[in-house]
Amino acid sequence: MSRVDFIVQEATEDIIDRVTNVCLECYSDIKVGDTIHYDMLNYRYLCKSCQERLIEKKESIEDEEISEGLF
Repeated sequence: MSRVDFIVQEATEDIIDRVTNVCLECYSDIKVGDTIHYDMLNYRYLCKSCQERLIEKKESIEDEEISEGLF
């Protein structure tokens, strides 16, 4: 991907208390110390597996757009 879409962070008590304690894609629990990914395009925290799925989905869409051309 050509631009930075995610910020990788460690879940802190502050994030869990003030923002969220679940992945906002699959709703799995986020615990202190977990690696989380902030999706800057959709303004949400994701777990690693949801972040990876989202990247794969974006890449497949970009590949389809490139292969289809302009017309």
